[in-house]
Amino acid sequence: MPSETVPSDSQHSESQHSEFELIARFFTPPPPEPGAGVALGVGDDCTLLAPTPGCQLAVSVDTSVAGVHYPEDAPADAVGHRALAVSLSDLAAMGARARWCLMALTLAEADEGWMAGFSRGFRALCESSGAALVGGDVTRGPTAIGVTVMGELLPGSALTRHGGRPGDLVAVTGALGGGAGGLALWQRGERDLDHPLLSRYLRPQPRLTAGEALVGLASAAIDVSDGLLADLGHLLERSGVGALLEPEALPLADGLVDALGEAGARQAALTGGDDYELLLTLSPECVDKASARLAALGLPLTVIGRLEAEPGLRGVGVQGEAGGWQHFHGRPSREGSP
Repeated sequence: MPSETVPSDSQHSESQHSEFELIARFFTPPPPEPGAGVALGVGDDCTLLAPTPGCQLAVSVDTSVAGVHYPEDAPADAVGHRALAVSLSDLAAMGARARWCLMALTLAEADEGWMAGFSRGFRALCESSGAALVGGDVTRGPTAIGVTVMGELLPGSALTRHGGRPGDLVAVTGALGGGAGGLALWQRGERDLDHPLLSRYLRPQPRLTAGEALVGLASAAIDVSDGLLADLGHLLERSGVGALLEPEALPLADGLVDALGEAGARQAALTGGDDYELLLTLSPECVDKASARLAALGLPLTVIGRLEAEPGLRGVGVQGEAGGWQHFHGRPSREGSP
């Protein structure tokens, strides 16, 4: 239902009317431009999209819950940005070009000031990423944001988790640990969103252009959302290989050591999550070309290990599970200690 809203109380037409007004004011996008691939925009029961001929659709959905995935008192514009960014990161991991998104917003109350800020952050990232908002829903309940993103790629070009081969190198874009470091600072009372760690935590940048640049070079890829070790474990399992990791090679986010100390910084880089960098594997022959492509985007690529035929992860002091975010096991909570 791209243009509909579930009224907070169907017996109160005034309340229903105000919710429709809020939708129109904050979440109705302008008419689509020619070439946007939107055959029918907001205003009907469904949006009609026209994917580029010959392309496959990449589709992903994420839900952000207040007090679980982000602080309940986080600035509204940062919440809007973050809710879209974490979904776009999945497109980046596949090497897809962002095209459209849908947003379902559940709020405890219709705070117009909050909605204005949320909309501002959400729309700004829509514009910079190329993901046009083509519909959604607003309803009353515990605060949560569901975002569905859609992207395009050529058949056979998608980066997946199952292409890694023994001998491939393991590499990561950007820097790690910033998400966990930002959470730690927020819990200590830091509120300056210009701080590099808080910015990494509350305004992560999905690596869309990097994902596209790595198509044809990376053998496998995944975004670092649950923590490096946890996400590398997902990739190793899907590829049926193991890995030797070099923890001393991990690129640490600016200010992370100052915030958490050397040991805490390295732990955050390994298990903290919320970094939304790309973790990839590629043959040694492709490293220089991949590095050059990313350097042109102002993004470093760091080799942190190598895939091996023997299953399992070696090179780090990890026993049993590799840690990282788990929704139903309560360890570690993104609103708890990193």
